[in-house]
Amino acid sequence: MEAMRLIDATRLALTQATAVQDIVAEAWQAQALAEVIGDYFAGSASPAARWEAEGLSEAGGRACGALNRPALSHPALRTGAIRAMQLTEVRDPRRVLLALGVLLGEVGIALVEVACVAEEGLYWQCVEAVDAADESRDRIFGMLRELSIRQEGGAA
Repeated sequence: MEAMRLIDATRLALTQATAVQDIVAEAWQAQALAEVIGDYFAGSASPAARWEAEGLSEAGGRACGALNRPALSHPALRTGAIRAMQLTEVRDPRRVLLALGVLLGEVGIALVEVACVAEEGLYWQCVEAVDAADESRDRIFGMLRELSIRQEGGAA
């Protein structure tokens, strides 16, 4: 499935999630998507962008690890409904990176809201996942910079 469709589906599911367990599961889905998209770009990026893409993948994986216990107890994830595993292509890299950055910002906000009402264990998992989402966004901005530099170099 094309990356934008997966991002749009995840954004919609996150906005519709109201229960803490659903929000955490959708945050996990978004971070898994960041991990897979990072891997996708790492395989075809310039050396500078590859470093950022690998960092994006690592941060997404770290966030999934932080949220693993609460998210994987969600029925949809227990049955293996992991959207990121459906990624087959990225048609518009710039658009995908921008949309993923927006999604991860929304994930951060949602996780802060969960952390405000969570018990201590989930609170710290959310804090770690918010930190990873923020790092993922930094990596995305780095990839966008490299993409712009490459496009400007090609246009010259």
